[in-house]
Amino acid sequence: MNVEVLMLAFKLLGSLALLMFGMKLMSETLQKMAGPQLRHVLGRMTTNRFTGMFTGMMVTAAVQSSTATTVMTVSFVSAGLLTLAQAISVIMGANIGTTLTAWIMTAGFKFNIADFVWPAFVVSIILIYTKKHTNKGDFLFGLAFMFLGLGTLRATGESMHLGEQEAVLNFFASFDPKSFTTTLLFLLIGGVLTMCVQSSAAVMAITMILCSSGALPIYQGIALVMGENIGTTVTSNFAALTAPVQARRAALAHMFFNLFGVFWILIIFQPFVNMVCGIAGYDVNMTKEVVGEQAFLANAAKLSVVLATFHTAFNVINTFILIWFIPQIEKIVCKVIKSKEVEGEEEPEVVRLRYIEGGLLQTPEIAVMQAQKEVGLFAMRMQRMFGMVRSLLDEKNDEEFVKNFSRIEKYEGISDRMEIEIAKYLEQVSYAHVSDDTKSKIRAMMREISELESVGDACYNLARSINRRKQSDTDFTEDQYKHLHEIMQLADESLTQMNKVMHGRREEMDLNESYRIENAINTKRDDLKKQNIEDVNNQLYTYALGTMYSDVVRECEKLGDYVVNIVEARLGK
Repeated sequence: MNVEVLMLAFKLLGSLALLMFGMKLMSETLQKMAGPQLRHVLGRMTTNRFTGMFTGMMVTAAVQSSTATTVMTVSFVSAGLLTLAQAISVIMGANIGTTLTAWIMTAGFKFNIADFVWPAFVVSIILIYTKKHTNKGDFLFGLAFMFLGLGTLRATGESMHLGEQEAVLNFFASFDPKSFTTTLLFLLIGGVLTMCVQSSAAVMAITMILCSSGALPIYQGIALVMGENIGTTVTSNFAALTAPVQARRAALAHMFFNLFGVFWILIIFQPFVNMVCGIAGYDVNMTKEVVGEQAFLANAAKLSVVLATFHTAFNVINTFILIWFIPQIEKIVCKVIKSKEVEGEEEPEVVRLRYIEGGLLQTPEIAVMQAQKEVGLFAMRMQRMFGMVRSLLDEKNDEEFVKNFSRIEKYEGISDRMEIEIAKYLEQVSYAHVSDDTKSKIRAMMREISELESVGDACYNLARSINRRKQSDTDFTEDQYKHLHEIMQLADESLTQMNKVMHGRREEMDLNESYRIENAINTKRDDLKKQNIEDVNNQLYTYALGTMYSDVVRECEKLGDYVVNIVEARLGK
């Protein structure tokens, strides 16, 4: 008997694992196939709160993951592509989109869908081995695993005969279904379970089994569902503790949304549940003693529909109420989570990574997008560093010169750290199961960060050459200053063009402008090198000064080479 119970327990846990794995695989594969399009949709279709809500709903319904939608949305907020208010509307829509999961589960509980998944496994393995359609095969595998998990879960629940187990029935009967304390207790249980298993879908499946078998009364079942809604937001907030400010604000807005919904549901709990039961055709007052076991279980079988209906009604009504108060919600979360200003630090944003240091769990495709933003920020910082070098060239005040040189040294250390941290992050992402396109992007970014670090080295070498000139108590001639400004202007133009490419759409960019600037830098370098030799021979300045002057020119030309390499990597050349 103990062995049978143990096997049933393993079968239950195994089917839950299949369900969770299937949903994860299906979600990640959909994001691989439609990742760029989804990001484009999120970025463009959020012109107002209603389009934002609709976009969040459709994207979440497509990828079957409100977490993925939320993470993508937060990344856009951090990048300045979306306002926090727009992100809140998308998150509201994501809550509606995720209710589709409950309806899929309801379908799985209504008939034994597991019988139909075996052909799907055959087709999916064929697609995977064709390589050209690997993503489609992975998606079909995920879908088949999800339905196999649902079917096995349903069969296991039926074989356990929970509705006939006196111990189970007596346990749930010990709670007064109409007691407010009971509702709060099961709400807490639902939240804790969701936090433990890290999946509201798994807890929803367990709830459906318990309710459909007649073991768990509907009031406690719906309290569990309410707890699941809170549990999943608590998990997101814990994950966002180390994330940027906007990510924490978005996570808090998500929690506020669900907490507010639970609050008003609790006020009208029983009337609302009775209304939902009426819509689903479930008789709340039916008892086994009055109608018999067969009729009672037939009635209980409708409870999966009741739970899905409640989940949908809860999120739709809650969104309808709160969508009018998005500005107020934004003010609340901004007041609770304030931006930290670093005192005494001129540029606090350069101290640490902005996009890939957060703790939010991400799928590989979203992680690559975050890394691309970080590389873009790296490129902007390197141009800022070069701007400091240009100002150092003209600095006559000794105190300001030392201060600016120290800042450049600090930026050189930052560039080294950024290269290592981004490379480490990309290595972790590459270990995941990613598409060939994503692998290509990772390789390109590895090359980009290496060349960007070389740009930082070139800037530091330029600063050191200028510092040596300062320490030598000699100064460049007026013509030398003029020529250095000319080649530095060309180098800055190349950096500007590089940043346009880094932050623009790949298909809209070409290499011609970068090549033109690089050729101009090379021509200028050759002219200045020749002129320098003549000026030293004519004793217009010393050989030592000519060497320092030549070092600055040469480093500017090297910097131009690094920039071209970066642009080529970004454009896949």
